[in-house]
Amino acid sequence: MQLRWKRYGSVALLTAGISAGLVGAAIGLIAQGAETYKARLSALPGDAKTVKDMAGTGSATATLAGTKLTVNGTFDGLKTNATKAELRNGELGGVRGPAIADLTITKAMKGTVTGTVDLTPPQIAHLKKGGLYVQIYSEKPTDGTLWGWLIR
Repeated sequence: MQLRWKRYGSVALLTAGISAGLVGAAIGLIAQGAETYKARLSALPGDAKTVKDMAGTGSATATLAGTKLTVNGTFDGLKTNATKAELRNGELGGVRGPAIADLTITKAMKGTVTGTVDLTPPQIAHLKKGGLYVQIYSEKPTDGTLWGWLIR
């Protein structure tokens, strides 16, 4: 009886070891499948009324894993405090589009922008064509200060 137990015990240990290895391999494959995108945040084009308030720079990195997009970025040099940030969906790079998610932002002239969004298949297609972008709003001008398209 003890011999059987040891035998089944080693099979159980072997099975547990193989299972752990498969889980580790699956995690590695998921990490390898993640796509990284980057954006350079710069001042929006201004008109005669808003150009004096346009200032600042920043950068953002976004990682797509499955349908989940995680955004992390920094900004600096705004003339007034940031008020909000959005992930927006244009069909192609340079084409403006509607907001699809609010991002978390430091409400200051310098700080960070972060967020995680579950994307739909059309939004993923737009991301892959360079159509998704980050837009940061500030106290002045209120219609946006910095933006940058996410590209690979």
